[in-house]
Amino acid sequence: MPDQKVSVKSKLPNAGISIFARMTALANQHQAINLAQGFPDFLSSEKLIELVNQYMRKGMNQYAPMPGLLSLRERIAEKIQDINGSVFHPDTEITITAGATQAIYTSIASTIREGDEVIIFEPAYDSYAPAIRVHGGVPVPVTLEAPDYAINWDMVKKSVNQRTRMIMINTPHNPTGSVLQASDIKQLIRIVNGKDIIVLSDEVYEHIIFDGHRHESVLYYPELRDRSMVIFSFGKTYHNTGWKMGYVIAPDYLTREFRSVHQFEVFSVNTPIQYALADFMQDKSEYEKVQAFYTHKRNVFNGMLQGSKFSLKPAAGTYFQLLDYSKIADKNDQEMADWLTIEHKVASIPLSPFYRNGSDATMLRFCFAKQEDTLKRAAEILCRI
Repeated sequence: MPDQKVSVKSKLPNAGISIFARMTALANQHQAINLAQGFPDFLSSEKLIELVNQYMRKGMNQYAPMPGLLSLRERIAEKIQDINGSVFHPDTEITITAGATQAIYTSIASTIREGDEVIIFEPAYDSYAPAIRVHGGVPVPVTLEAPDYAINWDMVKKSVNQRTRMIMINTPHNPTGSVLQASDIKQLIRIVNGKDIIVLSDEVYEHIIFDGHRHESVLYYPELRDRSMVIFSFGKTYHNTGWKMGYVIAPDYLTREFRSVHQFEVFSVNTPIQYALADFMQDKSEYEKVQAFYTHKRNVFNGMLQGSKFSLKPAAGTYFQLLDYSKIADKNDQEMADWLTIEHKVASIPLSPFYRNGSDATMLRFCFAKQEDTLKRAAEILCRI
């Protein structure tokens, strides 16, 4: 029988499998403690789970409105006004999404055209550049400067030109755990002022920030609010990443563009969970206590590593801690991550996949969104290396 295959020119020929799927599969294969992929190994709130069950039993199992349940969007608007003092209209400026990754992808899909340039900061979360490329855009990486992983704003200025359509920021930052300061946001304002540039701000770890830092959301800044699409995640805040629930806040003219694509990608997202979240968010303490919760976990994990040969600077945000292994082995980071997983049964994430051309930094990312027993078992192993 003749070959019936058709020709396909891949839009992402070098994509391969994500580093998260790769390292989790390796962890499972070798029964390693998985501190690689960023998900908790403890339960979400029993109250929230019961609310979801209640709404399922009540029959709230059909399509939600395309933008999301209005009562949930109203709770989000109230939260944003309480925290940032910003007023966003639930009807026209808030959209519920199937997780933050979909929100990021749809934001790019709805605004980036062939040849548009998008500035991203490396190490960059691995979905950014592919989403830009698949829509014909051109990722323009600017490297964060170690050891603080700070933005060199002079380099950003040099990277901006007439083709620059978007600047993507991420604070608190995955994978480095760094956070932007007010001075960074002011530099961003100066750069985009008077230019036709959208700001896409990934703020999924908004509540997971430490050591007295304020989460510098672009929503604090009137100079940025009218040009920004801001991404948030329920999964990161309420410890249920598998539910894939997020939202995007943007001015009405950008929200119209977002929804024009969103309606054909997913249309709407999980209905009973939206009802449950709308009820659950009425108790502000549920998201207010997240900071202290993860501060404790970071401090416990880092404290357990005292005396190890790993070097660290405590993360300023997120639930990820970078460990420098340069005193332990002369390996590249992927080799080191594989070796730790296979030989020592602790899985981590190397930083090189978050760079366009890889990285020679001797850093691995470890997730501390785990039970203390999990962290203790992993730390005991790491301290013996």
